[in-house]
Amino acid sequence: MKRTVICPGSFDPVTLGHIDIISRAAKMFDKVIVAVLVNSSKKPSFTTEERIELLRKALAGFDNIQIESFDGLLAEYARKTGANAVVRGLRAVSDFEYEFQMSLTNKKLNPDLETIFLTSRAEYMFLSSSIVKQIATLNGDITNFVPECIHDEIKKRLASNV
Repeated sequence: MKRTVICPGSFDPVTLGHIDIISRAAKMFDKVIVAVLVNSSKKPSFTTEERIELLRKALAGFDNIQIESFDGLLAEYARKTGANAVVRGLRAVSDFEYEFQMSLTNKKLNPDLETIFLTSRAEYMFLSSSIVKQIATLNGDITNFVPECIHDEIKKRLASNV
């Protein structure tokens, strides 16, 4: 049986913390679906297509990662893709309550779906897309927060939002 996991998120923009969780999942599962959430109620800094392209560049070299977008219920998306697990990164204890609630909800909607929590590495525990956006918008240095191969694209887009 092929073990497939979904790593869902908005990835607006993708950070080194995201890459860490996804790459660790890629070592544990046969196939990783990086699912970029389409949320029409939010105004992202990058379009869905741009976020997918940034992820493709940042994750080049992994042969067991598939990147696509999704909307709707994660439990249904998992059923549709044949995924048997979801991987979620936890930065702090405060993340756990929300993620645990979502895990239980997904399990109720799809009893075959398991959720696996990976704790962030210490150097990424503070890191979020929101922090990257705030720093870049104020023309700060995001070098240590995003993959080098997409740094300039992220910086250019976010610096132009000032």
